[in-house]
Amino acid sequence: MGKDSKAKDAGGKGKGKQASSGGGDEAKGAKGKAKSDLGTCTYVKARHILCEKQGKINEAYKKLQDGWLSNGDKVPPAEFAKLASEYSECPSGKKGGDLGWFPRGKMAGPFQDVAFSTPVGATSAPFKSTHGYHIILSEGREN
Repeated sequence: MGKDSKAKDAGGKGKGKQASSGGGDEAKGAKGKAKSDLGTCTYVKARHILCEKQGKINEAYKKLQDGWLSNGDKVPPAEFAKLASEYSECPSGKKGGDLGWFPRGKMAGPFQDVAFSTPVGATSAPFKSTHGYHIILSEGREN
C-alpha cells in the first residue's frame, strides 16, 4: 500500500509523531478545525479494513451502517477494530486495522486522498485502490 521509495524516510517521521502525540490532546485539538485543514494537514492517524472482493467490503460496511452510520452516529474505534479484525485481509487487521500516524506521500493514490479528506471521527464509504477495497476510520490529524 505504501510507496516503498518514501516509506523509509517518512517512516521515521511517522513514528516520531506517533510517540509524541500518543493520540492525545493534539489529535483532539485538530478535531475542532478538521473541516478547515482537511486538505492541508501533514499527518493522519487512521484504521482501515481491506478486502480483495467488493462483496466482502460491502458486507463490513453494512454492519457499520446498521450499527451506527444509519443513525448518524460515529463508529467507535473499538467497534471498528472488531470489524477490521474480522473482515480485513491486510496484516493490520490483526491490530484492529490500526495504521498509526502516517505522513502525506507514504500511502498510494486513492487511499491517501480518502485518508486525508475524511474528517476526524468519520468513516469513509467503501472505495477501490490498487490493493483492493477499503473503508477508513479517521482518528486524528496533525500539521
